[in-house]
Amino acid sequence: MNDLQEQFDDATFAFSQGDFEQAAAGFETILAADENHFDARMSLSMTLCRLEQYERAIEEGHKAEKLRPNDQLVHTNLSLFYVKIGNKDAAEHHGLQSKIASWKQPGAAARSSDEGGDELQMAKTKPESFKLPGKFPNMPWRKNRNKGQAEGDADE
Repeated sequence: MNDLQEQFDDATFAFSQGDFEQAAAGFETILAADENHFDARMSLSMTLCRLEQYERAIEEGHKAEKLRPNDQLVHTNLSLFYVKIGNKDAAEHHGLQSKIASWKQPGAAARSSDEGGDELQMAKTKPESFKLPGKFPNMPWRKNRNKGQAEGDADE
């Protein structure tokens, strides 16, 4: 196992144990050696959020976004971080970007080509057929139109 992977595993373990200071230090060490280590960048941003360092979490989240602009989790996390600081507009923007990114996932492309094109399609299954009764039951709360008018006239 390479050294960076071992450091990543150690930092991830520290995170899982709730030792966010040690986890952050571990992820930062990895990023000092390889600034494009996507998983360390994402993990650092989440760790900073747990440490309530939201501005730094957002900064790291945007660095991860530059590495993978169409990554769903990047935008999900950024949306969460912006919610934490009360920036509703930015949170909604990244929430939408996350949704769009989910449509761009490799599995989504395969599903749309299986369905026969890029157009939106409804479910292919046919609904179960059902028969309407020949005659609906009487509804005592409804009066016969002609009969009700006569009774209504009598009531007035």
